[in-house]
Amino acid sequence: MLPESTSSQGALGEHAMRRPFVLWPEGKPLPTQGYDRAPEMGFDPATLFISPKQMRPFYGPPGEFGYYIDGANYGFTALSFIVTETHPGGGPDLHKHDTEEAHILFDGKVTYLIGDQRFTVDGPYIARIPAGVPHTFLNAGPKPFHLIGVFPHARPAYNHIGPNPLILPLDDGSTAAPKPPNR
Repeated sequence: MLPESTSSQGALGEHAMRRPFVLWPEGKPLPTQGYDRAPEMGFDPATLFISPKQMRPFYGPPGEFGYYIDGANYGFTALSFIVTETHPGGGPDLHKHDTEEAHILFDGKVTYLIGDQRFTVDGPYIARIPAGVPHTFLNAGPKPFHLIGVFPHARPAYNHIGPNPLILPLDDGSTAAPKPPNR
């Protein structure tokens, strides 16, 4: 099924966005509390398109907004996704999955910790994260980026390990990321 407002011409033409999946207005202070909410709208697996209102939104301080798309809930038999809007200095806690994961980034600068390897890359790229390997990342650039995580599993497990070691603790108990480098 195609959404009524979708056409082959309009899908990329007039509806194209410079900043897709805008989850937080630039310049507005980031929330200090995280959340993981139910989707605003239900989803019919016979539908071929999934809108953000049908995805499960989350936020992890300091600066990672996103959507979980557990494939089994959306008609996929072997795929799941995470779509993030990660602000400068933001990134997820250290974690691992029971399946491999690919990160797709078209634009931005990211510092990764995958296993015991730490490195910084500029988009565009695809990062390969092996199953069972602890990993995290940090937006090391000056502006928000959008990252897509792809899992070859309809229900990948998320195993929390601890805080993001790339984000520095402050004396007052809060956290801050290293300042992004000047470009």
